[in-house]
Amino acid sequence: MENSTEKLSASSQPASPSGDVAPAAPTQPAAAPAAEELIDIDLFARVKLRTATIEHVELVPKSKKLYQIQLDVGELGKRQIVSGIAPYYTPEQLVGKQIVIVANLKPAKLMGVESNGMLLAASTEGDGTLAILTPDKPIVSGARVR
Repeated sequence: MENSTEKLSASSQPASPSGDVAPAAPTQPAAAPAAEELIDIDLFARVKLRTATIEHVELVPKSKKLYQIQLDVGELGKRQIVSGIAPYYTPEQLVGKQIVIVANLKPAKLMGVESNGMLLAASTEGDGTLAILTPDKPIVSGARVR
């Protein structure tokens, strides 16, 4: 028994019943993104990400998915965005939450309501999980995200 313990501690690979160390599984290098998916730093720098505090949330009339969200974006003032997060959050869960938004997105109308930005969220396709991106500690509304 002592011998097999020594083999395990000498290698991160488990020992086989014969005492030999199992060969490491071959690893594949991560595939590089396609060239058309890559952006340069100058293009990325044009996207203005800012923190914002949610002040008010209500369902867009005649919609089951869209919220009309009133934000405080600090020096950039008050702002309204529309987001399809109603299936994932109640208004009470959102009010007071600090989030990250794209602050320089062209205005768009969604179901007749103007949206002046976009909140950032992560999601998974398989189980339908969605999580709004938030700062890990309180920070002033309107702070630059870099």
